[in-house]
Amino acid sequence: MRHIARQANIRELILDGVDALLARFGYRKMTMEDLARQVGIGKGTIYLHFPGKEELALAHVDRIAERLLRRLGEISAARRSPPERIRAMLVTRVLFRFDSVAHYSQNLNDLLSAVRKELLARRQGHFEKEAQEMAKVLDEGREMGIFSGADSLLTARLLIWSTNSMLPFNLTARELGKRGELEERVSRLADLLLQGLLQRPRDKKLK
Repeated sequence: MRHIARQANIRELILDGVDALLARFGYRKMTMEDLARQVGIGKGTIYLHFPGKEELALAHVDRIAERLLRRLGEISAARRSPPERIRAMLVTRVLFRFDSVAHYSQNLNDLLSAVRKELLARRQGHFEKEAQEMAKVLDEGREMGIFSGADSLLTARLLIWSTNSMLPFNLTARELGKRGELEERVSRLADLLLQGLLQRPRDKKLK
């Protein structure tokens, strides 16, 4: 136990334990004692990193957002056309979150009802970081004459807001449905949004 507690990745191990317990019990039934047993450490060690169960759940959501942002950065830097990258980013931001919570989707509503107020406050920061990453690709596409619009960050925010309705933190487990169905819906929406971004021949003449 002492050996584990000294590891530099103890915070990650604790959050891995949270993920496992959310899948098994749900938020309300998960206890600090359960988590300590799951990770193989004492409760005191957990409290050194997290003040309570609510912060554990929020940190778990933060970690999903951080991992997603790294994935979006990889897509942004890929050698693909700007429209292909924007489409991939829109689809990925929805499916990545779905995949991250699909294994405990039966308990998702339980988690959301417990931390919704705090989650709503901090996830705006998550969305803003995603928009900033997307704006880089929009800027590149605009410089190439592919995308219209003068404010790439504002456009990116609108794209984020347009796909937020499909995120698991806005839908119940029943509303989420199957992954394939969700992928089809968000792909169609991404295609529709891209049509609005592409520069028309008349737009080019006006320049």
